[in-house]
Amino acid sequence: MPAAPASSTFAAPSPDHPFGKPAGGWRLAFYCVIFESDTAAGRMFDKLLIALILLSVGVVMADSVQAIHLRHHRLFGIAEWCFTVVFTLEYLARLVCVRDPWRYARSFFGMVDLLALLPTYLALFFPEVHALVDVRILRLLRIFRIFKLAAYVAEFQALGHALYASRRKILVFLSAVLMIVLVVGTLMYVVEGPEHGFTSIPTAIYWAITTMTTVGFGDITPRTDIGRLISSVMMLLGWGTLAVPTGIVTAEFTARRVRLEPPGRRCEACGALGHAADAGYCMQCGAALPAAAPAPAPR
Repeated sequence: MPAAPASSTFAAPSPDHPFGKPAGGWRLAFYCVIFESDTAAGRMFDKLLIALILLSVGVVMADSVQAIHLRHHRLFGIAEWCFTVVFTLEYLARLVCVRDPWRYARSFFGMVDLLALLPTYLALFFPEVHALVDVRILRLLRIFRIFKLAAYVAEFQALGHALYASRRKILVFLSAVLMIVLVVGTLMYVVEGPEHGFTSIPTAIYWAITTMTTVGFGDITPRTDIGRLISSVMMLLGWGTLAVPTGIVTAEFTARRVRLEPPGRRCEACGALGHAADAGYCMQCGAALPAAAPAPAPR
């Protein structure tokens, strides 16, 4: 007689719960508060964390001002340890209440959570001695806490999905840009030469990148007529090039929105979907909706 399957305190991972959702108990209560935002407690938790993240980043920025640091360095030190303790408890709670802690630790947000904690603890072992590691470098790493905001704002997640879905198109675009700057940079090195500041091909490629992105620092400028002609073409090409990645990501946003839209009649004026069967006007722009298709006659 086969043995009954052992009960598990965790549900199997799924796209909505990639790290494994607990089946019950205190782990489920922690999971609902920490990983889900559709409850009052979860929304409050997210808002509190957003406030703490912004406040901790503000403390790091204020501490970098020498005049403020000299007056309030002790207060900033206490505040930093308070933030570190809170974020450490949050990180440990996330590891405890999921089925696969190692998977969460290796995820993007898990790495960000860890990076937000390490600088303060590393400062204990690497004091401010110039022969070792300057602790100011570790303080600067705490600015990465700002990336924790992406875990609590839906728009960040939508942008991440759009960028990930467009990764192949963006890679092809970047490859084309790289070929252009390599060719034009090499050409400018031949045309202008070291006497006009183009001392090497990498330097000429740097000029091509700054020109194509319409930044134009002005530290290197062409002096010959042919060089100026090439520079003009690069500037005009840069205007069109900047629009390509924007269009790629925007198209993916639109496609994702269409996939997630509820079924229903489409407004011919603005393209909105999801209208009720008896609706006469668009819920977005107020335009008149097309007549609903008649129901098929019963056979």
